Amino acid sequence: MHISRSLALPAAALALALTVTACSSDNGDTTDPSEAGGVVVTDMFGDVEVPANPQRVVALGWSDAETALALGVQPVGASDWLGVGGNGLGPWVDETYDTDPTIVGTFDVDMESIAALAPDLILWTRSTNDKAVYDDLSEIAPTVAAPPGTDVAYGTTWDGQTEIVAQALGKVDEGKKLVDDTQALVDDTIAANPEFAGKTVAVGTLYSGQVGAYVRGDTRVDFLESLGMENTPAVQNLAQPGAFSIELSEENISALDADLTVMFPIGTGPEVITDNPSIQGLPSARDGRLVVLGDQNLSNAFSAASVAGTRYALENAVPLFAAPLKG
Repeated sequence: MHISRSLALPAAALALALTVTACSSDNGDTTDPSEAGGVVVTDMFGDVEVPANPQRVVALGWSDAETALALGVQPVGASDWLGVGGNGLGPWVDETYDTDPTIVGTFDVDMESIAALAPDLILWTRSTNDKAVYDDLSEIAPTVAAPPGTDVAYGTTWDGQTEIVAQALGKVDEGKKLVDDTQALVDDTIAANPEFAGKTVAVGTLYSGQVGAYVRGDTRVDFLESLGMENTPAVQNLAQPGAFSIELSEENISALDADLTVMFPIGTGPEVITDNPSIQGLPSARDGRLVVLGDQNLSNAFSAASVAGTRYALENAVPLFAAPLKG
């Protein structure tokens, strides 16, 4: 078992595909949607034909809903990957709904419930990558999966997700602006924190008593590496193909020691980390270079890997990461 990609749910399996059949009307019309103003979106498994101006979007993948909202489209169905409740939006998201969406499942995808929403587009750009689930979704409506080159479950980056969702929604220019503006904030953060360059970092969690660490391809690790740090080889060398995390036994918790160690709890309070003798015995902890994200909103935003989550993390998490390295 691998540590959960979500902060509220257990680990998911891997795999994903894209198999989309062209939409046809009751009178047998099989006009290519791209010829009628639609678009062809290429994801990691091929091309999918999306109708122009989809009106009934189901945002099934993690952060797909907030990405659609940022692009001015309100999904009729959405998943609550982080278990925040209500309409599934965390407080780091500025946009909201005029009418709250129907909340649909995450790991246990209820195909009947999704079909009942009569979607004309399903977004599944950051999820378990399960081919069987994808094939079933594609029977309901055109389904857009992760961008080309995504080889880890939930490994879709904030910019990759924004770009492919923008393509599917016919909002390419709006998506480019979101990406460019956010990248500018990332660049400003790098310039303001030269101490990040070349430092090793370990990102860990504690879930149901199990300590784990994240590896390259996980969006949290990718976020920190984008700021100039490097995932510590002690963790990265344990990575398995297609997996975003590893489990650490009591004997190898020392792998979490790095120039900066970042940890957060899943399903409990931060005391499971701050009161853990093995974790607190790490040199990074003893030297004040362990940052525990005990604020659930902050750890959720750090994990959301959306434009909104990334911006929130840049503003609120990065100062916590920088403080012990400024020495």
